[in-house]
Amino acid sequence: MINTFDEIIRAALTLPPDARAMLAEHLLSSLDAPDQAIVDAAWAEVVEQRLQDVQQGNVSPIPADQVFQELRNRHV
Repeated sequence: MINTFDEIIRAALTLPPDARAMLAEHLLSSLDAPDQAIVDAAWAEVVEQRLQDVQQGNVSPIPADQVFQELRNRHV
């Protein structure tokens, strides 16, 4: 019987990649809040709207490198 964290990890890492992916998905979904589907749907709407805004030229995207540099500069 597997009863310690290290034993569980060792056993999980012996699984084939597709089984490990399935295990990871199950573990992550077990952390979801009861209303996670509602939250996910709301974020999907936001993403779709932002994508449309970019495609229609309503906003200009900022390169990720620039965003990360600005964030780093804030915490120096």
